[in-house]
Amino acid sequence: MSKRTRAASLTTFVAASVAFGAVLAGPADATGKDTSASKHTSTNASAKVMKGKASAWPKFLSASQLPPHPSSSWTAGKVTDGVPDELRFCIQDTLPGYDSRYRDFRTDLETNAQQLTFVVGSSAKAKALATRLNKDIRACVTRIEQSDPETEAALKDYGKLSVEEGAHAYGLHTETSWGATDINLYSVGRDGRAVTLVRWAQMGDFSDAPVKAFKKTTTTAVNKLY
Repeated sequence: MSKRTRAASLTTFVAASVAFGAVLAGPADATGKDTSASKHTSTNASAKVMKGKASAWPKFLSASQLPPHPSSSWTAGKVTDGVPDELRFCIQDTLPGYDSRYRDFRTDLETNAQQLTFVVGSSAKAKALATRLNKDIRACVTRIEQSDPETEAALKDYGKLSVEEGAHAYGLHTETSWGATDINLYSVGRDGRAVTLVRWAQMGDFSDAPVKAFKKTTTTAVNKLY
């Protein structure tokens, strides 16, 4: 792979993301602060009061629970209020008004991941939120191609997972006109009033996706919520 292709692959949607105020793909800085955190501080504070104490918030994945990388260990960032930039592009229409926290994960190479968790007022609202997030992911192919005519996108539905109130996994592949190619795995799962969204990403195509391991990660993520 040429240096140009590798560099381009890590920033495939930067131009499109500027227009939308988000970044769809690229390694995350697990130690960086989310610029939207201040917008979520008050709502997350309300959630803590409602739950009784901060520790009652759903638990997050640990680095060891991500799909194993063949040549690098995973590093987990701190749990942070808000929404990671890597997830905004596909789900931006669903974001307003929800309490959320996230955790970034990264390897020493280009592979990265995020887990985003929402807490809402009832199980019925959580079910509706999960439905909307699944819809957003399925519609992201069209959003990508409309925002950047130089990029082609394809989605694979990897089906439902039997865990708690359910989960669903997807694969999203993108390729630019100059040859940069990225593979993203997404999943949405629910347990009671909590909904979690997990994303894994690196350069490559569907053949590079660790689907079985990602489904295991998703099952673990949902089981850890409560």
